Order: sequence, then structure tokens, then C-alpha cells
Amino acid sequence: MDKKKVRDYMTYDVVTVDVHATVKDVIETIQTTKHDGFPVTNTGEVVGYISARDLLFVHPSTPVERIMSTHLIVADPDMSINDAARVIFRSGIQKLPVVDEMNKLLGIISNADVIRSQIEHVSPDKVFKFIDTLRKLYGVEPKLHRDQVEIDTLLPTQTKIYEDELEGRMYEIKKGLAEPLIVVKRPGRFILVDGHHRAIAAKRLGITHLEAYIIEIDKDIELGMERTARAMNLSSLDDIKVMDYARHPLVALTHRLVRHG
Repeated sequence: MDKKKVRDYMTYDVVTVDVHATVKDVIETIQTTKHDGFPVTNTGEVVGYISARDLLFVHPSTPVERIMSTHLIVADPDMSINDAARVIFRSGIQKLPVVDEMNKLLGIISNADVIRSQIEHVSPDKVFKFIDTLRKLYGVEPKLHRDQVEIDTLLPTQTKIYEDELEGRMYEIKKGLAEPLIVVKRPGRFILVDGHHRAIAAKRLGITHLEAYIIEIDKDIELGMERTARAMNLSSLDDIKVMDYARHPLVALTHRLVRHG
């Protein structure tokens, strides 16, 4: 349901440091911009990353290319924002350079950008579109309200989630940033449509209830997503498999060796 891309949230106007700069140049850039790290470029190509902590106990005349990090995780602009979030929270990196197929810098995506995208994740428009789909498929007239739902009563419709994304959802819940779940209520059942990571994160935190958009159907009809859940042997949140981190194919690990003159 989420088609947001890195290009929708990344910063395009990026301050960079030239590969031939010195530590003194970086210090001046930090003082001017108040940023704590910069992609290092060589004629537009990303060749490293330099952060404030790399400058500790280093002489101001030291060339940047000698102390910059050359093992980089970068993102593609067409990468899903959820996959970018997974990489950022898993790796602990605060910013990912966004590059094209030639490794040319296009922008940068930060953990703040990711959190902003996730807060916007569930919109009334998404909920209303789902309600419209239910109308067309089943000839029902759902009612919508917002309320707390009990986590353990939810029927999941997704077989797996990612461990590292759980960490991000737990952080959001602790900070009060988590968006509501989307749940369908019909006689005798609550069906979780959107928010599987948030539901499991809440369960791990010992939270029994979460805020949700509740789409209520009065007719006792079995929905297609319920049949799918049954086919996948899903009956509770405990049936969801938590996957360890798997690198997305659009995330590249690059290693650049800069020759010293």
C-alpha cells in the first residue's frame, strides 16, 4: 500500500566536501553549515563520507581522503522509503547518500526524513480508498471511526515482518510518533489490514492497545483477506515470522580506494 520513494523525501541540495580538501576545510564547513557530516565527492562522484568524529585528534592540514570513510551504504532514488528506513535503523547510519547508476550524488536521505515519511504513512485518503474497495467488492457500506483496539484480538494478514523495522516502530511508539493501525471489524473478528510492524512492536513493549482507524462492516461475510490468512495459517500475531535484516537489492555497498599523489 505504500509507494513512497526515497526521491519523495530526500534532500536535493546537499553540502559536500571535495576529495582534495583538508581537515581545516571540513572544520570551516561544519562551522558554516552546522552539519556534522558530508559526502565526499570527486567531480560529482561519491567517493567517501567525512563526519565530525573523524576529525578528532587530526591535524588541520591532513587531507580528507586519508581519514574519510570509504565503505559506504548508499541508496537509489527509486528505493522504497520503508526499505531506506530498514537500512538506516539497522545500520545505525544517520544519513545515506542517494546516487545514480554512475555513483553521482543526487541527494541525501536522513533518519529525520524517514521518520517524517512514516508519520505521514497512514492518511485518511488511504483509509477512504480501502473503504471504497470494500464497497465495490462486497456491496457493503462500512462505517469508520477511530478508537483503541486490543492487539491480541487482531487477525494478521501478513506472514512476515523485519526485525530491524521493529526497532524503528518501537522507537516511534515510545516517542508517541506511531500512526494508527488500519483494522476491519466485522461480527466476531478484528482484521489487521495495515500496521503489522507496529502491532508486534507494541506487543514487545508490553502495550496491549493501539490507536486504529476501525472500518466496521455489519454483514457477517468472510473477506478475501481472511481466506488468504487462513491459507497462510495465520490466526494471531504470534504466527507472523520475524525476519532478520535482508539487504535490499537497490542498496549498494561501495568501496572506493583513493590513490594518494
